[in-house]
Amino acid sequence: MRPEAQADASLEITVLVSVGRHPVTGRARRADQDARAVELARGVADASVQLLHAGGKEADSEPALRGYLGMGFDALALVEQPEGTDVLPALAEALDAAPPQLVITGERAEQGEGSGLLPYLLAERLGWPVVSGLAAVESVENGVATLLQALPRGQRRRLKVRLPAIVTVDGAAPAPRQSAYGPARRGHLAAVPGSVTVDEAWASWETQPARKRPKRLKIVKAASARDRFKAAAAKAEGGGGQVLTDVTAEEGAEAILKLLKEEGVLR
Repeated sequence: MRPEAQADASLEITVLVSVGRHPVTGRARRADQDARAVELARGVADASVQLLHAGGKEADSEPALRGYLGMGFDALALVEQPEGTDVLPALAEALDAAPPQLVITGERAEQGEGSGLLPYLLAERLGWPVVSGLAAVESVENGVATLLQALPRGQRRRLKVRLPAIVTVDGAAPAPRQSAYGPARRGHLAAVPGSVTVDEAWASWETQPARKRPKRLKIVKAASARDRFKAAAAKAEGGGGQVLTDVTAEEGAEAILKLLKEEGVLR
C-alpha cells in the first residue's frame, strides 16, 4: 500500500483521505486539503507513504479516490463503512493495528459533518500529540519531527514534536500535483477489515443545503441611527448618498425595503 520507489524508506507516513465535493458543481472529487496532505507527505525525505480511507465504495466516490492514486500510488487502503456510521473507531483500529510514525490529513472534510474534530478525537483515542495548520515537514531525526506551522498573515512557526503524531494541513500546504490517468486506473483499492459503529447522533440530525449568506450593505457611516436610516432611504431613492429630509416612517421604510431588494438581501 505504498509506492514501489519508497519501499525501503524508514519513516512510515499514513495520509487519511476523503471524498471531496466540488463547491460549484457538487460532483465528487479528491478533497483539496487531503490532496495537499498527500503532496506534503510525498515531499518528506526517506518516507514510505500509504493512503487510508474509511467510507463507502459508491460509484461516485471511487473516481474521487482514484484521483489520489493518480498522484503516484499503486494502492489505497479502504476500510469500508456503510453510510451513517462513525468512522473514528474503524480508523483508530486500522492505525493501531499497523501504527505509522506520522499521520497527515486535511483539517476538515468537504461534505458530511465537516466539523474538523476527527483529527483531535483520533489523537485523543490513540494518545498521540496533534499539530494543526502544517505547512511543511522539515526533518525527522531520532523520533522527533521538526514541523513548520502556518500562522495568520503569512507567518510561520517552527515546532518539534515527538512521534508518533497526527498533523493537519490547510491551504498553506503545497498545492497538489495533477492526477495522472494511467496510475489512477492501474492502482487498486485494497479492502481492510474494520468494525462498524452506528452514529446515532448523526441519524437524528436534519440536514439541508447551505445557503449563501447575505452580503453586507456598503452605506456611508453616519453619526447616529437616525442619520443611517435617512442615508439608506436616500440611496434607495437614487439620491447618490444624499440624506432625505422630512420623510415619514412609512416612506423611509419603503425606501429601505427597496434598497434591500436591490442589494440582494431580500428577494
